[in-house]
Formats: sequence, structure tokens, C-alpha cells
Amino acid sequence: MRIIKARDYDEVSRKAANIIFSVMTEKPDCVLGLATGSSPVGIYKELVRRYEEGDLDFSKVTTVNLDEYKGLDREDPQSYAYYMRENLFSHVNIRPEKTFLPDGREADSQKACEAYNQILHQAGQQDLQLLGIGHDGHIGFNEPADHFPKETHCVDLAEPTIEANARFFESREQVPTQAYTMGIQNIMAAKQILMVANGKGKAKILKEAFQGPITPQIPASILQLHPNVILVADEEALSEMESC
Repeated sequence: MRIIKARDYDEVSRKAANIIFSVMTEKPDCVLGLATGSSPVGIYKELVRRYEEGDLDFSKVTTVNLDEYKGLDREDPQSYAYYMRENLFSHVNIRPEKTFLPDGREADSQKACEAYNQILHQAGQQDLQLLGIGHDGHIGFNEPADHFPKETHCVDLAEPTIEANARFFESREQVPTQAYTMGIQNIMAAKQILMVANGKGKAKILKEAFQGPITPQIPASILQLHPNVILVADEEALSEMESC
């Protein structure tokens, strides 16, 4: 694993965007695995800036997102489909038909997961998969469990995840309790994995994930087995890791 240290969130975002920029430059028709939440917002702003300056072209790019809340329409402001449009897709020349997320509108979990697995297989191997990390070590919505889920599946969200996501909703009661997410096998299939993290609150879980045992109780720990992982994090997030 390669670790890139940054001073703060803005520098984390710039350095992570540099990596994505390199992938897109070397392979204009790349497949990008994308993430949502607060961590990637700065990355997307930086990519939009570079597009507006004429340095990036999204016209041949395919994107596959990690996850989506079950039960939310794509026009719901709290859906990840809406998030991606607001933060990236509507600001660049990406083709809408080349952007994919699980369908949160599909009530039949098996049908939704099978459909997204098929999309992932047709899109091909991700050239880069962007990840954040939850305070409990979840990646995507793969929560702590007794096994590593392989492919897209429906997850009952853990209480810490619901609590963490409540800040995006008007009330905690509005937070969905289930989501569709890529499985660990889907994530690990990527050629390169880029994780971003910032803040003291992520220090403990980064140490456990990357310098502790590999266990499904800390889903991100499986990344220790991937041959090409880059962690971009600020000094606070790396403060508990040895040799950082």
C-alpha cells in the first residue's frame, strides 16, 4: 500500500484528484468506480475545475457507483444519484447513459442486485475505485459482519452508519435503513483502489484497517490483500498509524 500524506482536506482532495486525472489521461475510456459522502466532494470540485479549464475530457468515461439507498427515487435530494449529478455529472461532459448506480427505486432486492451485478460485469474492470472509510471500517455500505459479501447485495445499515448519515437528512427518522451496495469482490476487482480520509476521527479505524488483522468485522481490512491501494489522508487521520 502506498500512503500519501496531506496537510488538510483541501490537499487530500487535490492529491486524490491528481491520481484520478492521471488515470483519465492515460486511458480516456476508463471505468471509474465512484463514491459519495462528504469525503469525495472536494475531489469532484477539483475534477470539475480541471474540466472547465480544458484539461479533462469525460466523454468516453464510464462510471459505476458503490451504492445507493434502497427506497429513494433518483430525484430525491438525498439519493446518491442526485448527489452525483450535483457534485460531478451535471458539470462535465460525461454521457448520462455511461453513469451507473444501483436502482434504489427497485423494491425487489434480488432483482436490483442481479441487475447491478450485470451492469458491473458489462462495464468491465474498474481502472480505479474511489473509497472513503466509515468509522466502523465499512467501505461502500459493506458493514461489519461475519463474512465478506462478494457481489452487490442489500444491506441493513448499522446504527453507527445511520447516525453518521443523519446529518444529511432533516431528521434521523428519514434516514433509510437499507441500501444496495457493491460487494467486497466487486471492489477488490478494481485495478487500483484510492481511499481518502481526513480528520482525527478516522485515525483509529485507519490503523485497525491497515495495520490490524484482516477481518470482516472491519471490512476495509480486506484491502491489505489488494496489490495496488493508495491511501491519501491528512496528518490527523494518519496520526495513529505506525511509520506515518
